[in-house]
Amino acid sequence: MNQVSRFRFLPLLLVGALFFFVASCQKKNPPAREEAVPTWDRVAPSPAASSQTVLHKTFSVSTSAMFPFVIPAHTAIPRLHGNYKSFVKQVDTQSDDDSANVDFLVLTEDQYADFTRGHAGEPLFSADASHDQDVNVSLPPSQDQPQKYYLVFRNSQGGAAKKLVQADFTVDF
Repeated sequence: MNQVSRFRFLPLLLVGALFFFVASCQKKNPPAREEAVPTWDRVAPSPAASSQTVLHKTFSVSTSAMFPFVIPAHTAIPRLHGNYKSFVKQVDTQSDDDSANVDFLVLTEDQYADFTRGHAGEPLFSADASHDQDVNVSLPPSQDQPQKYYLVFRNSQGGAAKKLVQADFTVDF
């Protein structure tokens, strides 16, 4: 074999080596991945116009009455709204004075546990000694776990021993 034919493949060999060198030196982008966000810190938008009736009834209150409700997990901006009216039913008349007042509380699960043990803590919301109250409360986001809350109606001191409460509450997500 002559010397010219040996060098004929040299440019091809050099181009191959150069290609191999360039390909091995390039950094490949890692596949795109979701940023690591802890599951406890994820809040997803709620479906539009989602709501849940929490309480729609008339009931009596001697000492207190409680009504639990749950906010689903990953609820960004839950909002409780509604109203209540309390009255003392006397012989064919309804009272509209301070003798019909009740206290109204919105409590978290921990606050409710303290409440049942007789510890007075700070509620999420309260309306003291009222017989006609509109309520509009924003609740904290529920994060990755459903959150349980309690509506508590408590008989106010100085009024009648037994009161009737008509309540209508809804929570929007």
